[in-house]
Amino acid sequence: MDSEIVMHSGGCHCKRVRWKAEAPSSVVVWQCNCSDCSMRGNPHFVVPSQKFELNEDSKQFLTTYTFGTHTAKHIFCKVCGITSFYIPRSNPDGVAVSYKCIDPGTLKHVETRHFDGQNWENSFNKSGISSFSKVLPKGSCFSSPTSTA
Repeated sequence: MDSEIVMHSGGCHCKRVRWKAEAPSSVVVWQCNCSDCSMRGNPHFVVPSQKFELNEDSKQFLTTYTFGTHTAKHIFCKVCGITSFYIPRSNPDGVAVSYKCIDPGTLKHVETRHFDGQNWENSFNKSGISSFSKVLPKGSCFSSPTSTA
Protein backbone atom coordinates (compact mmCIF):
# COMPACT_ATOMS: atom_id res chain seq x y z
CA MET A 1 0.00 0.00 0.00
CA ASP A 2 2.04 2.94 -1.26
CA SER A 3 0.96 6.49 -0.55
CA GLU A 4 2.43 9.89 -0.01
CA ILE A 5 4.31 10.54 3.21
CA VAL A 6 2.64 13.21 5.36
CA MET A 7 3.05 14.68 8.82
CA HIS A 8 0.15 13.54 10.99
CA SER A 9 -0.60 15.53 14.14
CA GLY A 10 -2.59 14.25 17.05
CA GLY A 11 -2.96 13.77 20.75
CA CYS A 12 -5.27 13.05 23.61
CA HIS A 13 -8.83 14.21 24.34
CA CYS A 14 -7.91 17.14 26.60
CA LYS A 15 -5.15 18.27 24.17
CA ARG A 16 -2.43 18.32 26.83
CA VAL A 17 -0.60 15.51 25.01
CA ARG A 18 0.34 16.47 21.45
CA TRP A 19 2.65 14.83 18.94
CA LYS A 20 3.56 14.51 15.26
CA ALA A 21 4.19 11.32 13.30
CA GLU A 22 5.61 11.09 9.78
CA ALA A 23 3.83 8.26 7.98
CA PRO A 24 1.94 7.46 4.80
CA SER A 25 -1.49 8.97 4.20
CA SER A 26 -2.69 5.36 3.81
CA VAL A 27 -1.87 3.16 6.79
CA VAL A 28 -2.21 -0.40 8.05
CA VAL A 29 -4.02 -0.33 11.38
CA TRP A 30 -3.67 -3.26 13.76
CA GLN A 31 -6.65 -4.40 15.81
CA CYS A 32 -5.41 -6.60 18.66
CA ASN A 33 -7.30 -8.90 21.01
CA CYS A 34 -4.75 -9.06 23.84
CA SER A 35 -6.00 -8.49 27.38
CA ASP A 36 -5.21 -4.76 27.28
CA CYS A 37 -6.29 -3.88 23.72
CA SER A 38 -9.53 -5.87 23.93
CA MET A 39 -10.58 -3.84 26.98
CA ARG A 40 -9.71 -0.37 25.72
CA GLY A 41 -10.03 -0.88 21.96
CA ASN A 42 -6.95 0.75 20.51
CA PRO A 43 -6.60 0.30 16.74
CA HIS A 44 -3.14 1.63 15.88
CA PHE A 45 -0.49 1.86 13.20
CA VAL A 46 3.23 1.59 13.81
CA VAL A 47 5.91 4.11 12.84
CA PRO A 48 9.68 4.03 13.41
CA SER A 49 10.54 5.88 16.62
CA GLN A 50 12.62 8.36 14.56
CA LYS A 51 9.42 9.38 12.73
CA PHE A 52 7.55 10.28 15.94
CA GLU A 53 7.97 13.51 17.88
CA LEU A 54 6.30 14.23 21.20
CA ASN A 55 5.79 17.90 22.05
CA GLU A 56 8.11 18.76 24.94
CA ASP A 57 5.27 20.35 26.96
CA SER A 58 3.33 17.06 26.83
CA LYS A 59 5.79 14.98 28.85
CA GLN A 60 4.53 16.29 32.21
CA PHE A 61 1.04 14.92 31.47
CA LEU A 62 2.09 11.34 30.67
CA THR A 63 2.16 8.21 32.75
CA THR A 64 3.02 4.64 31.79
CA TYR A 65 1.54 1.24 32.55
CA THR A 66 3.31 -2.07 31.87
CA PHE A 67 2.47 -5.71 32.56
CA GLY A 68 3.57 -9.21 31.55
CA THR A 69 6.95 -8.91 29.80
CA HIS A 70 7.04 -5.13 30.49
CA THR A 71 8.22 -4.60 26.90
CA ALA A 72 5.11 -2.69 25.86
CA LYS A 73 4.87 0.77 27.41
CA HIS A 74 1.20 1.77 27.58
CA ILE A 75 1.54 5.53 27.77
CA PHE A 76 -1.49 7.66 28.50
CA CYS A 77 -2.54 11.14 29.57
CA LYS A 78 -2.78 11.60 33.35
CA VAL A 79 -5.61 14.10 32.89
CA CYS A 80 -8.04 12.50 30.41
CA GLY A 81 -6.75 8.90 30.38
CA ILE A 82 -6.45 8.59 26.60
CA THR A 83 -3.71 6.44 25.06
CA SER A 84 -2.93 8.34 21.87
CA PHE A 85 0.35 6.46 21.33
CA TYR A 86 2.40 3.76 23.04
CA ILE A 87 5.46 1.56 22.61
CA PRO A 88 4.23 -1.87 21.47
CA ARG A 89 5.73 -5.20 22.46
CA SER A 90 5.79 -6.17 18.78
CA ASN A 91 7.82 -3.08 17.86
CA PRO A 92 9.85 -1.79 20.81
CA ASP A 93 11.89 0.23 18.29
CA GLY A 94 8.75 2.01 17.11
CA VAL A 95 5.68 3.86 18.25
CA ALA A 96 2.08 2.67 17.90
CA VAL A 97 -0.12 5.62 16.99
CA SER A 98 -3.81 5.39 17.87
CA TYR A 99 -5.26 6.31 14.51
CA LYS A 100 -8.48 7.69 16.00
CA CYS A 101 -6.35 10.28 17.84
CA ILE A 102 -5.04 11.84 14.61
CA ASP A 103 -6.28 15.31 13.74
CA PRO A 104 -8.61 15.27 10.71
CA GLY A 105 -7.27 15.82 7.21
CA THR A 106 -4.15 13.69 6.71
CA LEU A 107 -5.42 10.09 6.65
CA LYS A 108 -6.72 9.02 3.23
CA HIS A 109 -7.14 5.28 3.74
CA VAL A 110 -7.01 2.80 6.62
CA GLU A 111 -6.55 -0.95 6.11
CA THR A 112 -7.37 -2.96 9.22
CA ARG A 113 -5.44 -6.12 10.04
CA HIS A 114 -6.00 -8.34 13.05
CA PHE A 115 -3.29 -9.30 15.50
CA ASP A 116 -4.04 -12.28 17.72
CA GLY A 117 -2.58 -10.95 20.97
CA GLN A 118 -4.09 -13.86 22.91
CA ASN A 119 -1.63 -16.06 20.97
CA TRP A 120 1.06 -13.41 20.78
CA GLU A 121 4.15 -15.39 19.68
CA ASN A 122 2.35 -17.21 16.88
CA SER A 123 0.70 -14.02 15.60
CA PHE A 124 3.94 -12.06 15.83
CA ASN A 125 5.78 -14.65 13.74
CA LYS A 126 3.07 -14.74 11.04
CA SER A 127 2.01 -11.09 10.86
CA GLY A 128 5.13 -9.24 9.70
CA ILE A 129 4.27 -6.47 12.17
CA SER A 130 7.89 -6.06 13.32
CA SER A 131 8.86 -4.61 9.92
CA PHE A 132 6.52 -1.63 10.35
CA SER A 133 8.94 0.15 12.71
CA LYS A 134 11.93 -0.11 10.36
CA VAL A 135 13.19 2.95 8.50
CA LEU A 136 13.57 2.24 4.81
CA PRO A 137 16.72 3.43 3.01
CA LYS A 138 16.53 6.78 1.24
CA GLY A 139 15.02 6.45 -2.21
CA SER A 140 12.89 3.46 -1.23
CA CYS A 141 9.13 3.64 -1.53
CA PHE A 142 7.39 3.71 1.83
CA SER A 143 5.26 0.62 1.74
CA SER A 144 3.97 -1.93 4.16
CA PRO A 145 4.59 -5.65 4.09
CA THR A 146 1.95 -7.68 2.30
CA SER A 147 1.57 -10.47 4.83
CA THR A 148 -1.52 -10.42 6.98
CA ALA A 149 -2.30 -11.70 10.43
